[in-house]
Amino acid sequence: MPQIARKNRKPKFQLLHQYYTYTGFYQFIGNNLKKAVIPFLLIVGLILFLEYYVLDFQSLFHETTKAYSRLNVFLLFFISESVLGLIPPELFIAWVKTLPAPVLNLSILALLSYLGGCASYFIGKTILTIPVVKTTVESKMHKHITNLRKWGGFLIVVGALLPIPFSIVSMASGIIDYSFRKYLLFGLFRFLRFLLFGLAIFNIMS
Repeated sequence: MPQIARKNRKPKFQLLHQYYTYTGFYQFIGNNLKKAVIPFLLIVGLILFLEYYVLDFQSLFHETTKAYSRLNVFLLFFISESVLGLIPPELFIAWVKTLPAPVLNLSILALLSYLGGCASYFIGKTILTIPVVKTTVESKMHKHITNLRKWGGFLIVVGALLPIPFSIVSMASGIIDYSFRKYLLFGLFRFLRFLLFGLAIFNIMS
């Protein structure tokens, strides 16, 4: 009988597929992809429109780096990635395309985004020690926290890859005290996101 039971037992990947289907994981990804595509296309369209009809991005970003040092722009990006992803990373990717050694600077952006996610994770853990703030944030981020408890690392991968605020997923990870070691591992997909979006935007601006 035990041998028959083992033969009838479904493979682990099939069980996982069923679980993610029943819990709405695939629907969640589809909905977020739909939401992400339009803003991304709008940003790309804006870049193309400004590049060809309004101004020269090379000159614009050159003036920007004269007014604000490259270090300050990187610092602004890190703060944005640490606090709810306030500024779309695509704008910074377009900026580094105009700099010397754009691939190196794109790598710096990816690293800062990854570290910004780590900062968000610890902000989430810090929130746990402040009861009033914890209650408020948990109520506002209830959906993200619930999804993270259901899907764990897969949700972190989705947050790292899709053009949605990675810091929100990271903060939720800290709030539920998700394993930091696993978070660091799944968060590495953030580098892949910057590689793919960098290739796309660099080709558009070339």
